[in-house]
Amino acid sequence: MSAYHADWAWVDGAPTRDVLIEVNDGRITAVTAGAPPQGTRLPGLTLPGLANAHSHAFHRALRGRANVRGTFWHWRERMYELAARLTPDTYRDLARATYAEMALAGITCVGEFHYLHHGPGGTRYTDPNEMSAVLVEAAAEAGIRITLLDACYLTSTVDGQPLSGVQERFGDGDAERWAARVDAFKPPTHALVGAAIHSVRAVPAEQIPTVAEWSGPLHVHLSEQRAENDACHAYHHRTPTELLADAGVLGPRTTAVHATHLTDGDRTELGDTETGVCLCPTTERDLADGVGPARALADAGSPLGLGSDSHAVIDILEEARAMELDERLRTERRGHFTTAELVTAATAHAVLGWRDAGALTPGCRADLVTVTLDSPRTAGTGPDGALFAATAADVTGVVVDGREVVRDGRHLTIDVPAALRDAIKAVT
Repeated sequence: MSAYHADWAWVDGAPTRDVLIEVNDGRITAVTAGAPPQGTRLPGLTLPGLANAHSHAFHRALRGRANVRGTFWHWRERMYELAARLTPDTYRDLARATYAEMALAGITCVGEFHYLHHGPGGTRYTDPNEMSAVLVEAAAEAGIRITLLDACYLTSTVDGQPLSGVQERFGDGDAERWAARVDAFKPPTHALVGAAIHSVRAVPAEQIPTVAEWSGPLHVHLSEQRAENDACHAYHHRTPTELLADAGVLGPRTTAVHATHLTDGDRTELGDTETGVCLCPTTERDLADGVGPARALADAGSPLGLGSDSHAVIDILEEARAMELDERLRTERRGHFTTAELVTAATAHAVLGWRDAGALTPGCRADLVTVTLDSPRTAGTGPDGALFAATAADVTGVVVDGREVVRDGRHLTIDVPAALRDAIKAVT
């Protein structure tokens, strides 16, 4: 058993002073406001663990190296060059360092949208799930939980052109062989396995139901690019959202990633089915994707989560803040989301299948993230303003499942800058 005394803690949707958090066997057993100091002090504002609902770990090696002129599609060529060079060993090292950076940022669980399955030319490893295994191992070493969202990726275009070049590493041939491979992977206790439809261009319409029937959380890239929408409409005479609806994909267990370029009908369909939406604002602005209709999606009924996607930035506090600030840019008005709504999106572990995490309440996993209120960024703001002032650099302490991972702003087992430097050097 252990006890933590938070100067301030996010309890029942608001910052609360002098909160005693008692923990046993990795779970919160009691939360008491107004308690006298005892146990380990948590100075600042303590939040539930942050959830990174959308990650491509290997993209971290592109930060600052892929600022090419053009569009998303030009950036994708640089990403493919990197994907072609990765081996299980180099991918493990890069993911380990990336997940450790996430831990420093207060992320206690990551949703890894995983499609780099096989060797060059599509050659199967001796263990067909070797790349899955190295990601799960990397998360364990970094001290965080992972939901491996195994992506089905079968074709290169909406009209079914075959995979070529590095894309051959992504494919399983058909959805049934994809499902057989995923079924064979048995994760350890810090990991869950979910399914992913990479996109409507990567899974033929007739094979989408096979992926949708797989158990666990289901994620899908949706309407990130206008070109994909146009191709889908030209070939299927429907929007990607309509295509997914007809295939039985939408619903509470499904999360649409990006959902940037939607029609009014698309938003209504997502909301009516309670399909979640994962926004990735720092990646969407880095790749020039556009600004999605976050407030309209929430009003329609879609629960919102957040991800760092390509890791141009790993900072869920910034992603949450961007939900509000991007709406201000789009509408030229302020005040679209309450702080409580932003915290809910930043701690949305349920979209990753961890429904017992994301709140400081008895019975939940003991994930505690402490943000200092005394840094140059947060000094003078107080706990009410911390979400609009703090960055990942202001995270001073992280506890995951009751185990301390970050103390005084340092990872307890990994030299994160050195690990990132070495891992990126090995693949660039």
